[in-house]
Amino acid sequence: MAEMVSNKRVILKRHVQTGIPSEDDMEIVTAETTLAVPAGSSAVVVKNLYLSCDPIMRFRMTRREVPSFVPDYVPGEVMDNVGVMRVMSSGHSDFKAGDLVWGVTGWEEYTLMNNPESLFRINYPEFPLSYYTSVLGSPGLSAYAGFFDVSKPKKGENVFISAASGAVGQIVGQLAKITGCYVVGSAGSDYKVNLLKTKFGFDDAFNYKNEPDLETALRRFFSEGIDIYFENVGGAMLDAVLPNMRMGGRITACGMISQYNLERPEGVHNLLYIITKNLRMEGFLLPKYFSVYGRFEEEMAGYLREGKIVCVEDIAKGLNAAPAALIGLFTGHNIGKQLVAITHD
Repeated sequence: MAEMVSNKRVILKRHVQTGIPSEDDMEIVTAETTLAVPAGSSAVVVKNLYLSCDPIMRFRMTRREVPSFVPDYVPGEVMDNVGVMRVMSSGHSDFKAGDLVWGVTGWEEYTLMNNPESLFRINYPEFPLSYYTSVLGSPGLSAYAGFFDVSKPKKGENVFISAASGAVGQIVGQLAKITGCYVVGSAGSDYKVNLLKTKFGFDDAFNYKNEPDLETALRRFFSEGIDIYFENVGGAMLDAVLPNMRMGGRITACGMISQYNLERPEGVHNLLYIITKNLRMEGFLLPKYFSVYGRFEEEMAGYLREGKIVCVEDIAKGLNAAPAALIGLFTGHNIGKQLVAITHD
């Protein structure tokens, strides 16, 4: 008889159309599951070690009439997102028990993976495994691909990053410094601003909550204009950036976290500058860049060994803490990459 174990899970109780979700919109339930893969299948069963909290999860908590690039969560079903896992049992020739992998998994203790081909093998276990939810995982790859492939930086250019102390922003800033750029970031607290300047090596940073006029604030830091804006916020911040862009500048749209909880997104009034300043604004989706993950992982591991890149993580303990950790993303509670460490008795 296959071994049965208790499996704690986070499910969505109801769709949240507007506003910041509450912990009550999610529920922790416990069920039993088997650690054995179905006979004859190519599935794997994994034990989840770390789970990533990401703004895209808020997007998926809303029911959409028009299908999006990611499916909506279904009330009553387990939520999922990126995580780090250990293979417990396998019917797939590419995986064996004990392998360490990362990829999309359930917000639960154990997950049956019917399509393990989507998983990435962890090749540098000498680093903290949690790094595969941050600097060596999706946020790091987003920073790397968004900055180098979409922004196409040149040495000496002026770079501005919003939400700069977050999982992606902190990596973009450090990659920009490695490239030889002048880098300024914005964040939502004085502590985070200090972190940007002392921990991540930004040339300067400011607390946007202390600035009554964002357009004027940006002009203080970029008297000659911005060449690259790495966009993580949207709304009023984007509106303030546009007049401060240099001719031929590039705006790389990675996220717009200020808009995710609004019933109606904010309008942007300064779009005319896209024409008059000959700007390029481009968004990107991460799956396009999964094919370069091996190159990215090797390069980023080198930067970590050399101390050229550092990572700050905010780790919540236990699956019970997952709902609050996710909600904290939208109130500025987290410092650095927010993730959840799953504990097993």
